[in-house]
Amino acid sequence: MDPSVNKKIIDGNSIARSILQNLVQEIAKFKPLQPGLTFIRAGNDPPSVFYVNRKQKVAAEIGIRSAVHLFEEKVSERQLLQTIDKCNNDPSTNGILVQMPLPPHLNQQFILNSIHPHKDVDGFNAVNLGKLCKEDDSGFIPCTPAGIFELLKASNVKVEGAHIVILGRSLIVGKPLALLLCQNKPSANATVTLCHSKTHGLESILKSADIIVAAIGKALFLKGNMVKDNVVVIDVGITRVNDPAHPKGYSILGDVDFNQVIQHASKITPVPGGVGPMTITMLMKNTFQAFKNQLSLKS
Repeated sequence: MDPSVNKKIIDGNSIARSILQNLVQEIAKFKPLQPGLTFIRAGNDPPSVFYVNRKQKVAAEIGIRSAVHLFEEKVSERQLLQTIDKCNNDPSTNGILVQMPLPPHLNQQFILNSIHPHKDVDGFNAVNLGKLCKEDDSGFIPCTPAGIFELLKASNVKVEGAHIVILGRSLIVGKPLALLLCQNKPSANATVTLCHSKTHGLESILKSADIIVAAIGKALFLKGNMVKDNVVVIDVGITRVNDPAHPKGYSILGDVDFNQVIQHASKITPVPGGVGPMTITMLMKNTFQAFKNQLSLKS
């Protein structure tokens, strides 16, 4: 790759590695005590299986003990709630993560709200989302928005005063990220426009953006002619598409047409290797914080 182009790439793997190395040192200070993270997975959705395995691998590497409760696709809501209740009351479990998506017959938000806010290391419980809205730092921030925030800071991207356009209004990324970026804090203070499928004049809005976060799940949606020069682009999308030419039979694509947009961008995240590693890293950071909070420990 052209060195001038390579300088534009925000290396999520490298930034994540640096944070994880620091976590290893911090966790080691509390030995023989060890943070505990419990995953709950329903069904055998291939991406979910992959993500839980990957999160467990990273946890083991940095000294976080993990366990998984596996359920059939047809699991009842009552069964899941009973398991979450046991984890809520288990002092060896500091963090609980219910892997999304859940099977469609389950009430996703009701189940997420059953996780004790102090163990909700994914940050999706209504209490933690409410704390984010109120700019109360005692809650947990959802991992992908927190990871994006860290990427921007580590890459020396000025957020304060910037116009940031977020494509996508999900509770997983879009809405909490908008709340995070517009907080009245020196590292935030952005002007945020949250766009979605019903937004009128999308291209003109995108053209006015200093920073674009693409999180809509549509492969290669953002094209080069939709952005202005020197824009910073964060690609959250990850879509698996059939690709007979690829050894695995499929390719992983982001929401951004990377080859087009990098010609205009000053900084851009790749897929994979951008936001993904940071999401897992923020989960580990939240779990360690939950561990300290619950044991009234200080680093």
